[in-house]
Amino acid sequence: MKLHASGEDYLESILILQKKLGMVRSVDVARHMEVSKPSVCHAVATLRDGGFLTMDKDRFLHLTDLGREAAEQIYEKHCFFTEQLIAAGVDPKTAEADACRMEHVISTESFLRLKAAAKQEQD
Repeated sequence: MKLHASGEDYLESILILQKKLGMVRSVDVARHMEVSKPSVCHAVATLRDGGFLTMDKDRFLHLTDLGREAAEQIYEKHCFFTEQLIAAGVDPKTAEADACRMEHVISTESFLRLKAAAKQEQD
């Protein structure tokens, strides 16, 4: 199953919330993303069907290995672009919003090359 930008955003949010809270429910995701509970329920069902997450009997969300890998890749891009934009002088709030859009459209090859070039500049 191919993930769309919205699915990637949900996975990234679940990852962030798991790091912050430990255990995550749909209501936590709804608050974090500022979306409705029904929107989260629909996304959770789609992501569960795609093998990206599971829900236990207490209704806590758990990323599968596939879901965690996808979430970590998106989160890495998000952090990279946010940091690079802020370092270039972009307002942090704008940098955050732009990074959120950029993380979804860049190819893996381009991202890896940008990341390597940024690392070379630091060394």
